[in-house]
Amino acid sequence: MMGELIIRNLLHRPMRTLIALTGIGFEVMLIIIIVGLTSGLLTETAKRIEGIGADIMLQPPAASMLINFSGSPMPIKIGEKLAELKYVRDVAPALLQFNSSGAVETVWGIDPVSFRAVSGGFVFLQGHDMEGPDDLLVDDWAAKAKHLKVGDTYNLLNHDWHVAGIVEHGKGSRLFVPLGTLQDLVGAHDKASIFLLKCTRAEHTDDVMEEIRHLLPNYTVRPLKDFLSLMTSTNIPGLQSFIDSMIALAVSIGLLVIFLTMYTTVLERTRDIGVLKSLGADSSFIVRSLLSESAALCVLGIFAGVGLSYLVRAGFLEGFPTLSISITTGWILRAAAIALAGAVLGACYPAWMASRKDAVEALSYD
Repeated sequence: MMGELIIRNLLHRPMRTLIALTGIGFEVMLIIIIVGLTSGLLTETAKRIEGIGADIMLQPPAASMLINFSGSPMPIKIGEKLAELKYVRDVAPALLQFNSSGAVETVWGIDPVSFRAVSGGFVFLQGHDMEGPDDLLVDDWAAKAKHLKVGDTYNLLNHDWHVAGIVEHGKGSRLFVPLGTLQDLVGAHDKASIFLLKCTRAEHTDDVMEEIRHLLPNYTVRPLKDFLSLMTSTNIPGLQSFIDSMIALAVSIGLLVIFLTMYTTVLERTRDIGVLKSLGADSSFIVRSLLSESAALCVLGIFAGVGLSYLVRAGFLEGFPTLSISITTGWILRAAAIALAGAVLGACYPAWMASRKDAVEALSYD
């Protein structure tokens, strides 16, 4: 009986039911996409850093995990001191320059020889390595997003670059230019943002890191093999607060939609509630029916929200191929639980209000 009553109530006002489903679906989608976008970008960035193949990364004092926003305060001569350390095989400096003109991207200025020694070199899909001062290497994802091919001219940082090669993604950045040229362009002569170190053997990593801490006590030294585990929202200043704020906003939307839907339901069904009470239905039955109806709405909204999340992700990836949005089962379940809890909470007051109605007054309600 309860199931049939819920179905009939949902179908009685199809437009209102559709609006409620849309609100709950939007709540679920917003949670999944926001978390998926942040975690996806962090994970993909971390994988690209680890994919370089270096053992250690040296950064300036108090440097952030988000190395793409690093400046260039380190003298390039630090690399010479690092190369003299025991168990250090190769050292590669890199200058990182953030660019927001036309697109949000980070350009890496590298020395091809030292970077090849540390990373093992690029996998070239087209073209060749950098040979001239204006040569540019683009990874395959960026080339697809920017519609670039070997031989094209690409304006970056108000400078025309020649696309010399398209490489396989996963080596730190998506755009690579000669270190010296980038230093001249941004006024960072003989400076580097990071140093990448390759040890003679991987097991010597801890020993080398300890030596670097004694040599450069205030600098930040990170092992690249642990970079993926370090790139989490809790380690990025302000990111977890942003995620929590967006989840709170999504929950507020869902709670408000359910509250208004159930509130208007109670008002419209005042006479129906009176009939149910006159037939012997007690207050608990009325409360259960309304809470069950809100739960049914929520379950349908959750399925709609999950489907909408995949559609939104497909749309984002079509327009921005370099984005990474990770939709995981864990966060789908969390979003569903958050939506369900919000739906029940939003229906509590209308359900309580309905249970308090007097049968005689309800029957005389017009």
